[in-house]
Amino acid sequence: MPVTTTTPEALLHRLEWTVLRRLDGLLHGDYRTLFRGHGVDLADLREYQHGDDVRHIDWNVTARTQAPHVRVYNEERETSAWFLLDLTSSLDFGSGQVRKRAVATELVGLLARMLSRHGNRVGAVLYSGKVEAVIPAGTGRRHVLHILHRMLALAEKQHAEKAPPSETRLRDLLQSAGHAIVRRSLVFVVSDFISAPGWDHPLAQLSQRHEVLAVRLYDPLEQELPDLGFLTMQDAESGEQLFVDTHDRQFRKRFAALAAHREAALRAAFQHAGVDVLELSTDDELMNAVMRFADLRKRRTSLSAGGVLPKHLEH
Repeated sequence: MPVTTTTPEALLHRLEWTVLRRLDGLLHGDYRTLFRGHGVDLADLREYQHGDDVRHIDWNVTARTQAPHVRVYNEERETSAWFLLDLTSSLDFGSGQVRKRAVATELVGLLARMLSRHGNRVGAVLYSGKVEAVIPAGTGRRHVLHILHRMLALAEKQHAEKAPPSETRLRDLLQSAGHAIVRRSLVFVVSDFISAPGWDHPLAQLSQRHEVLAVRLYDPLEQELPDLGFLTMQDAESGEQLFVDTHDRQFRKRFAALAAHREAALRAAFQHAGVDVLELSTDDELMNAVMRFADLRKRRTSLSAGGVLPKHLEH
C-alpha cells in the first residue's frame, strides 16, 4: 500500500480498482451475507431448541414458565456499521514506508465501501485526544468519501497545529460511541490500543449491545528492536525522549519482554470484553486483512447459530 494518497477520491478509486475487484473473486459465494443484520423486530416467543442463540433467551418468560424460551426476530437484511477511529499521535509511527495512520485510512475506506455497495449504512466517530466528530450513519459512495475526507483533514489539522502530545483515553471514545449508536450495529474499533487503562470495561459494555470487532494496528518495531546502534526514541503520546543503545543485547531482551507483557495484557482485555480481534501490521497486505475479517465474521455467525444451552438449564 502506498505511503500517502492526495485525495479521498484518489484513495477510494485505487482501492476499488485494485483490492475490491480482487476481493470480488476471492470471497466465494454471496459475501453480502457477511454484512446482513441480526434483526431488531420481535416476531414471536417459543421454547428453546438445540442450536438456538442463547443470547436470545427471554429470562422473564423462562422464569414464569419454568422452561427456557427464546425471542424470535424478523431478519433484517441490511446492517449499520460504525467505525470508532483512534486517530491520535501514536498512529503516525511506522518503521518502514507505511504508517499506522495510512493503514487505518485504507482499511476504513475499503470496508466502508464494501458495506455501502450493498445498501448498508456506515457511520464514524473520530477521536484525537477528544471526540472530534460523530458522522451519522449514511449510505453510498459519497458518504464513504465524506468519512475519508474527515479522516485526512483531521490528520492535516493535527500536523499543521503541532499540538503538544496528549494521553490517549480510549475509554472516552468508547463511552461517546455508546451514547451515539442507538440501533444494534457492527462496530469496528480501529486503534493501536496504546492508551490509558480503563477502556476494557466500556468495550465490554459496547459488545453487549453490538457486534464489536477490535482492529488492532501495530508496527513490527513495537514488538522487537533490531540492533541499530544508538537511537533517540520519542513517546508519541507523552513527548518523552530517550537515548538508547540497541547494541545492548540485554536492553533488547528487556524491550521484547515488556512488549510480550503488553501483548498478553491486550489479549486478556479483549477476551474479557468478549470481542474478536483483527491484527493489522504496517507490513500487512490489506486484502489478506479483509479475508481474515471475513473468516472472523463467518465464525462469529456460526457460533451464534450453534449456541448450546447453559448447564444450569439442562434437565
